[in-house]
Amino acid sequence: MRAALEVAQNASASGDVPVGALIVNAAGVIVATGHNERELHNDPTAHAEIIAIRRATEIIGEWRLENHTIVVTLEPCPMCAGAIAQSRISTVIFGAWDEKAGAVGSVWDLLRDPRSLNKVQVRAGVLADDCAALLKEFIQEVRKKD
Repeated sequence: MRAALEVAQNASASGDVPVGALIVNAAGVIVATGHNERELHNDPTAHAEIIAIRRATEIIGEWRLENHTIVVTLEPCPMCAGAIAQSRISTVIFGAWDEKAGAVGSVWDLLRDPRSLNKVQVRAGVLADDCAALLKEFIQEVRKKD
C-alpha cells in the first residue's frame, strides 16, 4: 500500500485526485501502476484502477489478470469494480473507504455480490488513515484555491 500511496502522489501534479493503484502478480512483483488521470486526459474513465489494468494487460499480453492483485488507495467505484471483475483479478486490497461512491463494501458490494460471476477476495482498510489523509489534504488545497 505504501507503494500505491507513492503512485497516488503523481496524480496531484496534474490536478487529479490522488488515487494510486498497483497490479501485483502471484510472485508479489508489481506488474503495472496507475494513478488518476481524468483531468490530465479529460477522460472520465481514467481512474487509477483502469490505468493500471490497461498497463498490466499490455505488459503481460493477456486481458485475464487471474492470480493478480490490485492494490488501490481508495475503495473502487462501480466502474472500476466492474473492470476488476471483467479482468478476472483475484484479489483487491484497498485503503480508504469511499462513503459516496464505493462499490466494494461501503455503498455497494459489486465484487462480493452472490450473483457475480467471478469471486474476488477483498481486503479493506489497509493503511486507511494514511490513504484518507492524502485525499483530505488534496481536497483542502482545492478548496483554498476556490
